[in-house]
Amino acid sequence: MQRTIKWGLIAGIAMLSVSCSNFLDERSTTRLDESQVYEDVNLVETSLKGVYAKWKFIRTDEQGLIMMMGTDEIQQGAFQMKSDPQKGGLDRFDGNLNSTLNHVANQWNIRWPMINEAAKIIKGLGAGTLTPASREAKLVGEASFIRGFLDFQMAMYWGEIPIIDLDRSAELGFRRQPLKDVWAFIIADLQRATLYCPETNDPGRATAGAAWMMLGKAYMSAPVETGLRDFSKAASCFEKMMGEYTLVPYKDLWDYTRPNTREAVLEFQFSPVYPNNNRLQFQIGSRAVQAYFGDGCYYAGYDKVVPTKYAYSSVDSGGIWEKGDLRRYESIRYDFTYYGVTPTLDPIKWEDLGDDFDELLPHIKKYEDFRTDKHAEEKINNMWNSGKNIPVLRLADARLCYAECLNEMGRTGDAVTVVNEVRARAWGGTLPEDKKWVASSQDAFRTAILDERMRELFAEDWRRIDLIRTGKFVEYVKARNEWTKRAGNIKDFHTLFPIPDTEMKLNDDITPADQNPGY
Repeated sequence: MQRTIKWGLIAGIAMLSVSCSNFLDERSTTRLDESQVYEDVNLVETSLKGVYAKWKFIRTDEQGLIMMMGTDEIQQGAFQMKSDPQKGGLDRFDGNLNSTLNHVANQWNIRWPMINEAAKIIKGLGAGTLTPASREAKLVGEASFIRGFLDFQMAMYWGEIPIIDLDRSAELGFRRQPLKDVWAFIIADLQRATLYCPETNDPGRATAGAAWMMLGKAYMSAPVETGLRDFSKAASCFEKMMGEYTLVPYKDLWDYTRPNTREAVLEFQFSPVYPNNNRLQFQIGSRAVQAYFGDGCYYAGYDKVVPTKYAYSSVDSGGIWEKGDLRRYESIRYDFTYYGVTPTLDPIKWEDLGDDFDELLPHIKKYEDFRTDKHAEEKINNMWNSGKNIPVLRLADARLCYAECLNEMGRTGDAVTVVNEVRARAWGGTLPEDKKWVASSQDAFRTAILDERMRELFAEDWRRIDLIRTGKFVEYVKARNEWTKRAGNIKDFHTLFPIPDTEMKLNDDITPADQNPGY
């Protein structure tokens, strides 16, 4: 009982640490009385909907960008680095990246109430024998998917984490558990999700296809030392779901008039109307554009994050983009001309950034929402209301993961064929001969696929995980992130984040002695 109360307290404090006041005003699903929830499946459904709402909230506003910072794909804008040295530690990897950094603590804290609530649903409805396709089974499947997905992220970002299994709470407590146990738990959750998640579901909710895809990702991402990394099993998972989805023209993925395309495995649902807007454009747009044209220009913003030079440059300039790749101009904005007028830096030269002004260098484009523009018929007139859906899982990602697995299984030729199928879409459906991948060594494929994943999945929140699971995080970030390169601080231990100081103070089972090495 004390442990349950303690975890409830930790979850409650976690909720209080979230920056958005609207999230604070919501009634926490962790406070529902368990006996009441499990007496009525309708209340379980309500509880699960609350978990989904809070889960998609992770991807909104500045907090939706934190895990993209400090990679070889995305870095913080120059003015942000100058004006917020603490958060700058996420790219400089200096002493500001420590256990007291609120931005890291928030990422830890916002996930635990959802994991805890999913655990209650699984225990409450999964105690007896579940009938496949029953409403109870569906809810258990979705809760298992959510817990598995969030634990997957937590384990990738922090390594050893607590396991929230209410059937074993007395045994496990709230200690960090061995990696092998953590990943076995994640895999078991996602396996259960493949059994009970429905084949189809309301937009924004988990399906069997999403469960199979995440199970595949878990098998290929589990640390080698756990003994659970298995590319053959991962490939089998992707094979079970890919046939249910179809690649669509790349531009359709970012067209707000075409949400939840046939390629979407899971999308978070948003709209340009508060409180269901995601507010991303406010963070990723250009402050030079804002100063010149005002909030009513749909690609204005405040440069919280920008692409690295490697991520926006062409191959002949040391970057990733090949001539003719349609994904480039759907992903990244290079031209800031607005109704015939090209902005300058004049209104913001007071920032005094020397040669570091990046407000008119390339910016993230994928999440721009014209409905917020002052010329749009919606008359919203403020980029803060941006509300495009955000892709979480989609077919092209699954196919590229599948290709990686084939390469690791010694089937590099088959892997090349799969990659070319994805690349064909990037050239309008017909891949030029000189752009087709040809058979290469297994190691050369490993290098090339990471560039291809950046082209396909730029700014979709997978890059940090891709670099960690492939062991390339420190090498690539040090070479390609401008602020990391200048600072020269990044070390191997920075692959994981520090356990927040607040967690060590509130949780008797995690002490400073349990901190990740190096912090």
